[in-house]
Amino acid sequence: MYQSESKRISPNFINSLKENEIFVFGSNLEGQHAGGAARIAYEKFGAVWGQGVGLQGQSYGIPTMHGGIDVIRPYVDEFIEFAKSNPQFKFLVTRVGCGIAGFKDKEMAPLFRETVEFENIYLPEKWLRILNP
Repeated sequence: MYQSESKRISPNFINSLKENEIFVFGSNLEGQHAGGAARIAYEKFGAVWGQGVGLQGQSYGIPTMHGGIDVIRPYVDEFIEFAKSNPQFKFLVTRVGCGIAGFKDKEMAPLFRETVEFENIYLPEKWLRILNP
């Protein structure tokens, strides 16, 4: 993890976390963490089988498998509020929704636009390039 021009960039691949770091991943409402980043969250970072939303161990699930951007937006907003209320944690956001859910980076990144200024939220470099061309 590194900072570039005061932008917080999450690593492309996360296989370990420090005590205060949270792995933010795309989930499904049923909490069936069978593939992609959800599987990593389940196997390594405490995601709970059957819980699709919110903090779970050292991970935070944002459901992306049940509809379009407008249906996902409230869950992203909920995450943002959670992150604001928990500045003691560093949130490492993966490319939420851009794997199995099939969304494009240019569709998902704007949902996280306001987080660019948050010191405790790290976004994928590709998203930062979209948000700040």
